[in-house]
Amino acid sequence: MRSLLICLCLAAPAYAEDSMTGAEFDAYVTGKTITFRTELNPAYGVERYLPGRRVMWSTFDGICRYGVWFESKGDICFRYEDDPEHKCWTMYNDPDGLRGIYTTNPFSTIIFEVLGREDPLICSDLSS
Repeated sequence: MRSLLICLCLAAPAYAEDSMTGAEFDAYVTGKTITFRTELNPAYGVERYLPGRRVMWSTFDGICRYGVWFESKGDICFRYEDDPEHKCWTMYNDPDGLRGIYTTNPFSTIIFEVLGREDPLICSDLSS
């Protein structure tokens, strides 16, 4: 029985226990465009991380929003144009990429980075 328990523990996915700090998040994301998914939605959205903690978020329906991110109480929070309420996530750097747990409304959304995808931002709502 003991060996079965040890095997099950070793087979379980290993997730980082410590959430990312703002500095760690900045070092990981700046200059990247990252595609995110949820357990039920393989195409949750794409975010481009610009210098100076600026971001551009795109859903796959052509809606884009500029914003900024900042660290607050151990979370990584985002504030987007036209939305005064910031959105906060506890971010983890797992072996399979970023994992974020939405903390503004607890237990509602967990996002995962999709490694190897290079989806473009689709911004049909922005003028050129």
